[in-house]
Amino acid sequence: MPTRDDVCVLIPTYNEAAAIGEVIDGFHDQDLQNVLVIDGGSDDDTQQISADHGARVVEQSGSGKGQAVREAFEHIDAPYVLMVDGDGTYRPEDAHALLEPLLSDEADHVIGNRFADMESGAMTRLNRVGNRLINRAFETIHGRNFVDILSGYRAMTRESIERFDLSSEGFGIETELSVECVKHNVTTEIVPIRYESRPDETETNLRPFRDGGIILLTLYRMAKTNNPLFYFGSVGIASLLAGGGLGTYVGVEWFTRGISHNVLAMVGGIAIVFGVQLLMFGTLSDMVLKLHREQMHRLDQVLDDDRDRDERSRE
Repeated sequence: MPTRDDVCVLIPTYNEAAAIGEVIDGFHDQDLQNVLVIDGGSDDDTQQISADHGARVVEQSGSGKGQAVREAFEHIDAPYVLMVDGDGTYRPEDAHALLEPLLSDEADHVIGNRFADMESGAMTRLNRVGNRLINRAFETIHGRNFVDILSGYRAMTRESIERFDLSSEGFGIETELSVECVKHNVTTEIVPIRYESRPDETETNLRPFRDGGIILLTLYRMAKTNNPLFYFGSVGIASLLAGGGLGTYVGVEWFTRGISHNVLAMVGGIAIVFGVQLLMFGTLSDMVLKLHREQMHRLDQVLDDDRDRDERSRE
């Protein structure tokens, strides 16, 4: 039976000296002693404070939260990973709720839902609207409602992490993790957590418009391999609309004023043909993807049956 000794608490940090000590102590109080702080080269005392409070400290070789998380996974051997921000906005007391589905083998990835219990003022109105927009976009593009895909408090099995193909450098890492869960059909649960305001002494590294744009681009980019019909179809429809608009304009000019726009007519025709081809390609890609997923699902079932037979034979 897995225990909390099998869990590594992963804390990506950058200039979190005001809160990191209390965060680490909080997890130690929850009997989670294996704490890894991956630091992005803080110019305050984050690294020293982390070490003084009993955490293992690694300075990342690059920059950005996404790069830090990907590099940290290479330093973790524990079968379970609990990822949390080091700014004091998440409660260590919620660790049990996040880990329980993993330790009981009910899920391979657990996301903490900040909106279930959010302290007043913990999130600005702009960030709240942005989160809602991004979650709605995720549901539309990738077909799953994870409620809070940008949550930085989540737990996952080492086995599921090894299936992910992560490339995000910055704050898009949470989005990428969520998309990979859908892509690889990883069993995912959502649990309510408490989200609190940042301590007065700390400053956020988040830039709402820049990082929000990056996250939306990450959602769209990853649709190429997870929902190709949407990825190629959206461009194809845009091309069809543009070509149809140009064709309509050329037709009106020809019939009402006798003016021919040969170049515009050619461009419009190319746009229409291009749009139709993209829609066809997106449809075919979607069919191939569904067939691949069905084959992988059958393969997983065969492997599960083999494991069950091996366990029964040992007994």
